[in-house]
Amino acid sequence: MEFPVKTANPVKTETPCLVIPVFKDGDLLPAAAKIDDASECLIQQLIERGDFNAKLGNVQMIPFAPGLPADRLLLVGLGERAKCQEGAFCKAVDAAFAHLAQMSIEAAAVTLTDVPVPDRDAGWKAHKIAESALRASYRFTQFKSEPAPAPSLAEVTLLISEGDDTDAASIGARHGRAVGDGINLARTLGNLPGNVCTPRYLAAEAERLASESAGALTTEILDEEALEALGAHSLLSVGRGSEEPSRLIVMRYDGADDTDESPHVLVGKGITFDTGGISLKPGAGMDEMKFDMCGAAGVFGTVASVLAIKPKINLVAIVASAENMPDGRATKPGDIIQTLKGLSVEVLNTDAEGRLVLCDALTYAERFTPASVVDIATLTGAAIIALGHHATGLLSNDDDLALDLLDAGETAWDRAWHLPLWDEYQEQLDSNFADLANIGGRPAGTITAGCFLSRFATQYPWAHLDIAGTAWNSGSQKGATGRPVGLLTRYLLDREEELRETTIEGE
Repeated sequence: MEFPVKTANPVKTETPCLVIPVFKDGDLLPAAAKIDDASECLIQQLIERGDFNAKLGNVQMIPFAPGLPADRLLLVGLGERAKCQEGAFCKAVDAAFAHLAQMSIEAAAVTLTDVPVPDRDAGWKAHKIAESALRASYRFTQFKSEPAPAPSLAEVTLLISEGDDTDAASIGARHGRAVGDGINLARTLGNLPGNVCTPRYLAAEAERLASESAGALTTEILDEEALEALGAHSLLSVGRGSEEPSRLIVMRYDGADDTDESPHVLVGKGITFDTGGISLKPGAGMDEMKFDMCGAAGVFGTVASVLAIKPKINLVAIVASAENMPDGRATKPGDIIQTLKGLSVEVLNTDAEGRLVLCDALTYAERFTPASVVDIATLTGAAIIALGHHATGLLSNDDDLALDLLDAGETAWDRAWHLPLWDEYQEQLDSNFADLANIGGRPAGTITAGCFLSRFATQYPWAHLDIAGTAWNSGSQKGATGRPVGLLTRYLLDREEELRETTIEGE
């Protein structure tokens, strides 16, 4: 999908559909006012007669545009002007593109950058517009024998009122397109069934990204023989009950001007299907455990976004991938395993397997002398109890890193919430027989899972994102969301800006 940016009068814009945002109260926005004047007060008449309610997220198609070269108008409700913050803007934009994606049109023009959002410029709004358009156009139909027609929308023109905003909007649209494509890649990987998306499939996906990157991305795939030689027994223990071999997937992007610049590392949990192992899950809803690799999917999506944007940073992406199945060889409750770090772990519950693959990946990350490490995982059901499906859980051993991630989440509107990582919680992981247990009981389950991971992240600034509540939707809208690709990409772009400012100060 293309996103040209134009400083143009909407009254003179030829397009199959012109999208006009409207507040519920107050004057029309500049573009809407021009359209209204040129169309014999069509918009005002619809509002005054009650034919269009501009409550937030409401849309109405006007199948003709008298006095205008546009074929049709789409009115989008913004709700009350005083309440128009980031969330309201994103909801209105999503509503507009959800409607456009159902239409048989190939192009549209939008005046959505007209909408005033406190502390957000045209670049931010253009980013959200492009990202939303791509998310709305996404369909997962590759296993349908008779798939519904794909959305035909291929071009969205962003009409800008002020010429000075054109550059910012163009950059924002380019970044939004990259993030939207990355989100959709993550959704596809998450939506694939477990019999297709295996650890070997994810390894092949990494190799595909590298082959299409024109040398910008390199990969290393560690198979089970290499993992055994390395000493990654914790990761291997999770996949022992499966016929599918485990993999540690490493992707490296060196974009910084200084090749010796310490990389930022992303670590994704890639459990391609999770039965719970010997601690077998209930059958109801177990099909959704194909989504247990959405942390890995988020890492892949972020790598794809980075390859499209090409920021001047160094990045290492690590995916620890296995399939957790019950079998005669599977790890049993009470077994003790040795980790790559040298710590022994008593496995009290084999359904707490994500931390067992991540701990070896976090230890492996030490070799890169990272500037920061962020792991992403559908780790605990307790995160859903604590935060629902709106916020990602965040734990960290470094307050500055935590704040950077929180800020990135606010900007990307892919928000997280900071939970404590106090020493008092660590005691819940005490074991009579090993250095630590892999669970700490029901109380504070998300926090004790973070405490477990923190034991393996002692050599660098580290943060953990628990996306169990945000990685996928259930019910009639079942499917992967692609979160937190937006948050992670924004975090990395912020680090690029930080590095640029440091370089300038040092000159």
